[in-house]
Amino acid sequence: MTLSCFELGERMLSVDETLEALSAMTPPPVATHRVSLASACGGVLAVDVVSPIDVPQNTNAAMDGIALAWPDDVPGNDLRVDVVGDVLAGMRLPTSLAPGEAVRITTGAPLPAGADTVVMSEQLVDIGIPDRIRVEHPERVQRGQNVRQAGEDIARGQRVLGAGKRLRPQHMGLLASLGYAEVEVFRPLRVAVFSTGDEVTAPGEALPPAGIYDTNRFSLQGLLSRLGCEVIDLGILQDDLDSIRASLATAAREADVVVTSGGVSVGQADWVKPALTALGELGLWRIAMRPGRPLAFGLIHQTGGVMVPFFGLPGNPVAVMVTFLQFVQPMLRRMQGEHDWQPSRLTALAAEPLKSREERVDFHRGIYTGDDAGQLWVRTTGRQGSGILSSMVVANCLIEIGDGCAAVEAGAPVTIQPFGDLT
Repeated sequence: MTLSCFELGERMLSVDETLEALSAMTPPPVATHRVSLASACGGVLAVDVVSPIDVPQNTNAAMDGIALAWPDDVPGNDLRVDVVGDVLAGMRLPTSLAPGEAVRITTGAPLPAGADTVVMSEQLVDIGIPDRIRVEHPERVQRGQNVRQAGEDIARGQRVLGAGKRLRPQHMGLLASLGYAEVEVFRPLRVAVFSTGDEVTAPGEALPPAGIYDTNRFSLQGLLSRLGCEVIDLGILQDDLDSIRASLATAAREADVVVTSGGVSVGQADWVKPALTALGELGLWRIAMRPGRPLAFGLIHQTGGVMVPFFGLPGNPVAVMVTFLQFVQPMLRRMQGEHDWQPSRLTALAAEPLKSREERVDFHRGIYTGDDAGQLWVRTTGRQGSGILSSMVVANCLIEIGDGCAAVEAGAPVTIQPFGDLT
């Protein structure tokens, strides 16, 4: 698949066609490196993790009490056992128990050989005879109760986590339980970001009468940081062909991906297309969606045949975030080695009529809630203009209305994309 198939002026691409095209043009994942477990959270595993041990390592007690070798004959209401020792967590009894013998044991301590049942402390009665205990209500004791079998959680040699898994806090504890002090992950993706436009003003500076503050660069930096990328901030570029071309060339030498916002339409001062065409190849795509119809994607050529992906996102702040979530995010995750990722989607009922139009996908900003019966409902945040960034602030999801739907009636099911670990 080539960029030339999708030049501006041809028919609009569907969202699915755009995703397919970007998938086909995604570069291979970046290189890998080994990191300490303490710094691995958020990274993507580069190799499968196989357990070198059983978890738990030993058959052990699930609670405090006695570990009992089940007697050959169990009286109906008066079970008395001989206590022959104590086993605390981290200890092991070297001898085996005979039927009817027991040891005092704490939670997590290994069961001695011969023991097969743990009776909790609350069910034990001291009868005044040293090393002799009565089990109250023995008919309530089941052989094998309160015992964690060795390997019942994870067996030695079991594949525990697969390559491509993004590590979360729960994975960190799991890896620690297997004894891993280091793991091999894909290195952080380096992404260069800059904004374009003479009207764009950096926060902290005086705002000119015809100026706007640069919001997109900071939204993108936040999204990229949450994705575990190393952000290269190139600031604001003025509407000048030579400076944009030079900055793109510099960015491509330093970064794995280059992302800009603004300057990708067909306006008189939109210099991104000629600048990128001089350095590689560019496709200006019109996508059948709202917000975010104009999208530029290109490849900046480097020495050795290296191609650095380039995304030119729209200038409106909501469109920037929506197009990043839908199109940039999947490519970045694949380049990070997270090959099976898909956005989370749920079904909710529309709490109000939703406007749309056939032959395009609408992404409304929404707020979903659950009622007392557990049913999800969703409503919009109000006005849906692509410049209303406050709609992204109050939203907790995107409402995805497919291109075959002209409108959604109140009470009808609709797909939502809940905001996740990036938003």
